[in-house]
Amino acid sequence: MPEKQRSSDELIALIIDGVEDVKGVEINLLDLREIDNTVCDFFIICNGTSNTHVNAIVSSVQKKVSKAIKTKPWHVEGTDTSEWVLMDYVDVVVHVFQRHIRERYDIEGLWGDAKLTAIERTYS
Repeated sequence: MPEKQRSSDELIALIIDGVEDVKGVEINLLDLREIDNTVCDFFIICNGTSNTHVNAIVSSVQKKVSKAIKTKPWHVEGTDTSEWVLMDYVDVVVHVFQRHIRERYDIEGLWGDAKLTAIERTYS
């Protein structure tokens, strides 16, 4: 497996673990690698139930990734309102929404050509 793919796989696993640690909802992985002119290789999309929950998801992801592989997001935006927070890890971009904002922007629909994998929750 190429080094870039191995590092992306590890980053994706850590991000999903971080989301699950604080019970993030409706986690989807979009593989954008087969689509021309994309800004990254993968989107991870999830939602929280409130501003506080969105912030907890973002914090959990950042801590999990930083501790395990000493990587910080290149850019984070949206923490001022915590309705839609974007964390840019270059090859992997994480979108953490509140449900009503996720439904309005329908990222999965906009990127309908991407391979979508729904992540089954490991908690109840």
